[in-house]
Amino acid sequence: MSPPLLKLGAVLSTMAMISNWMSQTLPSLVGLNTTRITTSDTLLLIFLSSLNACFFLGIIKLHTVFILLLQTQISPKEGWQVYSSAQDPDGRCICTVVAPEQNLCSRDAKSRQLRQLLEKAKQQKVHLESVLLEQVQNMSQSIEVLNLRTQRDFQYVLKMETQMKGLKAKFRQIEDDRKTLMTKHFQELKEKMDELLPLIPVLEQYKTDAKLITQFKEEIRNLSTVLTGIQEEIGAYDYEELHQRVVNLETRLRDCMKKLRELCINAFAFLISACGKLMKITGPITVKISGTRFGAWMTDPLASEKNNRVWYMDSYTNNKIVREYKSIADFVSGAESRTYNLPFKWAGTNHVVYNGSLYFNKYQSNIIIKYSFDTGRVLAQRSLEYAGFHNVYPYTWGGFSDIDLMADEIGLWAVYATNQNAGNIVISQLNQDTLEVLKSWSTGYPKRSAGESFMICGTLYVTNSHLTGAKVYYSYSTKTSTYEYTDIPFHNQYFHISMLDYNARDRALYAWNNGHQVLFNVTLFHIIKTEDDS
Repeated sequence: MSPPLLKLGAVLSTMAMISNWMSQTLPSLVGLNTTRITTSDTLLLIFLSSLNACFFLGIIKLHTVFILLLQTQISPKEGWQVYSSAQDPDGRCICTVVAPEQNLCSRDAKSRQLRQLLEKAKQQKVHLESVLLEQVQNMSQSIEVLNLRTQRDFQYVLKMETQMKGLKAKFRQIEDDRKTLMTKHFQELKEKMDELLPLIPVLEQYKTDAKLITQFKEEIRNLSTVLTGIQEEIGAYDYEELHQRVVNLETRLRDCMKKLRELCINAFAFLISACGKLMKITGPITVKISGTRFGAWMTDPLASEKNNRVWYMDSYTNNKIVREYKSIADFVSGAESRTYNLPFKWAGTNHVVYNGSLYFNKYQSNIIIKYSFDTGRVLAQRSLEYAGFHNVYPYTWGGFSDIDLMADEIGLWAVYATNQNAGNIVISQLNQDTLEVLKSWSTGYPKRSAGESFMICGTLYVTNSHLTGAKVYYSYSTKTSTYEYTDIPFHNQYFHISMLDYNARDRALYAWNNGHQVLFNVTLFHIIKTEDDS
């Protein structure tokens, strides 16, 4: 079968299907679904079917020409009559029909109803399309806004998640380190307070400005109270509040330290030349253990701050060797810097180094020797008139301690006893260059009853024993030529003192205690006149 015939068969089959559908559907649309169908109804149905077929052929653009013959004979007055249906070269459908009278369709109520239905359907379609388009546009806009918000919220959530992780880690670190930080800050403050506490007795002694000292003492007490309060309340405050309180306390401490430093500079500058009355002896501090039971060690009270040389003289007789150390540290470690071989043996242990020279008692005589460490020569020697020697008037422990040479803030002194003073102590001030006696004071205290003695600010202090239980029992002032009995105990830790001398620069007592070289701290009472007193 040729292709044109196949196409024509397909077209006719399609038209038959459409005609069948139109014959079943259109009657119900136009109200022709009654049992009785007139000739005009049949004509309208055939006409619509023909139109539908032409429309279908126009869409698929078939170029086959065919003739549809209707067997039903309808008169011109009864309705439409279709003679032919064809397609032009441009694909348009051409039908030959016989139209009924001009006003037949217009008077037909069913035709008008059909047109109204079609018009109403078009209007509803347009309305539905506009409503649907508007809803689609609204939904598109809503979706776009929701998308933007979602992106923004997602970024915000990511940022918040990062911040929360950081805060969580920070809080965990703060929680772990809180106690450690508080303990550290509190310990630092306690250490600073420990540095300040020793200054309180200094302020009490010097009192150059009574009002300022009182204010500083009150400030320190307040700081101690605050520190105690922080220690008690450390669990009741959060970290930030405690940290702020610590910062405030550190600021107050710095201000207080600055004021105290200025005060102490002025006070110590004054106290270098100021004198006072012995009130207390504390210690001892054991520096070293060396030598025999008896000996002497000393520093120069007139040396500069950088010069801390130590001289060491073991035993009380039959020795001429003096050992020198550059510092206390070298002395403790045994690192000698120099050794001196004196021209004479010494007697006793009561020697003194003063302004770079050694003053000692020549063995088996009452002669005083001045020996220069710088030149290694004897610069002066002089006999101390009427002074007993060679265990005639020694201290209670013996050891040829008849003549005791010492120095204080005022100068060089010799303490001894004479027959003229019935064996009681005589105090003589010496010229450091010529060893000439400048002035003497006779006391009523027996030399043989004295354990040791030392001078502070022109006052001689005498101990009652060299053994356990010793104390400062007697004092004599060369300024007023008066004496008094005192009761100033000190700790004789090693039970036998054979040397006890005061160093004005160090404000300390150097002692030889049964083979131990020790230091005692002294507390002096100062009476300082202020501008208000003058």
